[in-house]
Amino acid sequence: HGEWASDWGRRRAVKEPLHKYLTPEGERRVRVQADGMPSLTVFNLVDRWPGYALLEAELKTGRTHQIRVHLAHLGLPIVGDAKYGDFALNKELARTGARPGIKRMFLHAHRLKLAHPITGAPLQFEAPLPADCRGFVDALRAQRESGAGEDATAAARPDAARPE
Repeated sequence: HGEWASDWGRRRAVKEPLHKYLTPEGERRVRVQADGMPSLTVFNLVDRWPGYALLEAELKTGRTHQIRVHLAHLGLPIVGDAKYGDFALNKELARTGARPGIKRMFLHAHRLKLAHPITGAPLQFEAPLPADCRGFVDALRAQRESGAGEDATAAARPDAARPE
C-alpha cells in the first residue's frame, strides 16, 4: 500500500541493515537500524494503481521479515500486514464487501529459486497467486478499467482524505 515513486523506475534496490529486537511485551520485531545485519532486497514493479503497487521481491539476503520491513521503510507497507502495516487500512480492507478487499497479508512466494543442498543443482518452484490475492488484484484492475480507479480506490483508503 502506498505510491511507487515515478523516479524509482521499474526496479528499486533497498540496502538497509535490519536489527531484531523484542518489544516490552516480548513480541519479536525487526527495524532498519545502522548497526543491524546487512540486508538487500530488489523490488520490481509489476503493476500499480492509486495507493497500491504489485511488486516482486528478489531477496539477496535472507533476514527475518526482510521484505515486510524494507517495504514499510520505503513507505509501502504490505496490505494486511498486522505487524508493520497500515492498521486502519487493513481493518477497512478486511470489512465484508470491501472492494478491493482482503482479510490477510498480501504476501506470496510466487517463485522460489535455490540450489539443491546436496548436489548444488538449481531448483525452481512456482505457485499461482491464491484466490483471495487474485481477487484483490482483479478488483483494482476492474476499477482502473471502469475509469473509477482513483475515486474508488481512494474511498477504500482511510488516509486518502488527509493532506500529506
